Amino acid sequence: MSALQLALGPLQYYWPRTRITAFYETAAQAPLDTIYLGETICSRRHELRANDWLALADDLASSGKQIVLSSQVLLESEPDVKAMRRLTENGRFLVEANDMGAVRLMQHRVPFVAGASLNLFNAQSLRLLAQLGAVRWVVPAEMSAEDLAAIEAERAFDLQTELLAYGRLPLAYSARCFTARHFQLQKDACEFRCIEFDDGLRLRTRDGEPFLVLNGIQTLSDRVLNLVGELASLPGRGVEVLRISPQAHHTMRVVQLFRDALDGTVSAAQAAEAISELMPAPACNGFWHGQSGMTRVLA
Repeated sequence: MSALQLALGPLQYYWPRTRITAFYETAAQAPLDTIYLGETICSRRHELRANDWLALADDLASSGKQIVLSSQVLLESEPDVKAMRRLTENGRFLVEANDMGAVRLMQHRVPFVAGASLNLFNAQSLRLLAQLGAVRWVVPAEMSAEDLAAIEAERAFDLQTELLAYGRLPLAYSARCFTARHFQLQKDACEFRCIEFDDGLRLRTRDGEPFLVLNGIQTLSDRVLNLVGELASLPGRGVEVLRISPQAHHTMRVVQLFRDALDGTVSAAQAAEAISELMPAPACNGFWHGQSGMTRVLA
């Protein structure tokens, strides 16, 4: 089980520059195999710009970890395209393509990671991306274990599989900024209100029940996916890399507990119990079991 690798996914939220740099200084010391860097949500988030992410990648590379630069999911302007080109042409680090435009820039030239937002749900799509140069793909958040196993059994080409194992589920992206709309602001005059919500803006139903989290143009689940209880079965599904998505607090402690469970120094049940105390919301794993995403199925 310890053969599974751990990856820190790209930061989804908008944090101050000093907090971001401190976070990744800690990540450099954590038991991670891969660190993803970059602004994937909104080009108006300027605490770190393209040059800053590249400089941070250079700094973190000395930690011995694999560094991957993540491209933006939804491009809306020429500056967005230029920033994407800067990443895809960096010449040193692997790039996670979160948009088919990024794939187009890298196809047949350099290897890349096919991000979850490319919505790859069958072996035929994976074969196409592998032919274009993908060396790893990230499983869409909605995919079940059964469907993943069927894809892995069907495909006969080399492509590493990465699975989101911990974090809020990315459910949708929109050209409209819902955080700005919440404050009755225009998207281009949003006052950067996202920075006030280090784990996103929680949305409740009319009955007051937590439901979704708004994060600029991104909509996330309120509940937090946690697959630490499923670790024993993941290699049989073809999974080789587990992704942990950053949260405002205790991310590196969650990473350590996943590593301890993989190494067998604690049981999966013990890790799950300890992680439950570190989560910003209750756990879920419904999609993985072919049920509604907010459901929690006990392992």
